Amino acid sequence: MDSEGPGRDTATVIIGQRVRPGFESEFRAWQEEINVAASQHTGFLGAEIAAPTAVQPEWVVIYRFDCVANVQAWLNSAARQDWLDKGRHFLDGPATQQVISGGSRPASQLVTVVVTHRVKPDNVDDFVAWQERMRLAESKFEGFRGSELFRPVEGVQDEWTALYRFDNATNLLAWLTSDKRRQLLDEGERYHDFSSRTIDSSFGSWFSFDEKGNEAPPPSETKTSIAVWVGLYPTIVLLTLALAPLKMPLWLGLFVGNLLSSFIMTFVTMPHYVNPLLGRWMRPPPDAPATRTNLRGIAVVTGVMAFWVLVFYLVTRVFWTLP
Repeated sequence: MDSEGPGRDTATVIIGQRVRPGFESEFRAWQEEINVAASQHTGFLGAEIAAPTAVQPEWVVIYRFDCVANVQAWLNSAARQDWLDKGRHFLDGPATQQVISGGSRPASQLVTVVVTHRVKPDNVDDFVAWQERMRLAESKFEGFRGSELFRPVEGVQDEWTALYRFDNATNLLAWLTSDKRRQLLDEGERYHDFSSRTIDSSFGSWFSFDEKGNEAPPPSETKTSIAVWVGLYPTIVLLTLALAPLKMPLWLGLFVGNLLSSFIMTFVTMPHYVNPLLGRWMRPPPDAPATRTNLRGIAVVTGVMAFWVLVFYLVTRVFWTLP
């Protein structure tokens, strides 16, 4: 449950912020500009923005850096402070902030509870044991998808941070309102100095993480472009074939096709076709020879695209002629 260990030294900042009504669009544009500024800082891995949902009343911004020192440098930077000064009139009250070191990426569509505790040094062992009892209890509830416990980050954050993940808000609510949880909270009464909030972790990402959900640098722009091409070509052609009987005018057909292809690429093509097919080429193991890996990747891409070209030639020229 404690996430310290080799190779787990990335740092994540979770910032919750309420926004004044009517300023949502301005806030998002402002936050996206801040994220661009963050991307220029050393160690930046990525940033995500999530609007409020039924289970998440705040806007949530997540920054990921390669280490705590770099994330601290960004949080305290003059550039970030300047941006915060420019956007204060969008904000409804102060933000909440947690910094965690290490950890895995919450899988898409999971609902996560972030709980921070202040723990006295002489109570640490008892607190960790209590958290383990909490984890074992919640693991028996339907929809439980894992939990992690993060120690305070020296010089950055004094609180312990616990993450609990469930597959949907309904199952999470069943745990949060359960008699078993109330019993465990009574047992841990000395740790009642805590704050909690729920994050709807439906963050879309094609290339930001490896196949195990851990932080990983993105592939090169060339590999990324080729991977998108491998997914986009069959998606577009299949959509064209599916929409052809509707005989829509060009402007409307492109409008509908682009909308559908965006959803299909994000939720079907990339995660279930391209990433499994090209994952080892886009992110080879550290000890894999670069030349051999690239040759295999090129061979896979060539073979797959030749297959689709042949299939679509036969479909559109031999078996069926598009209007």
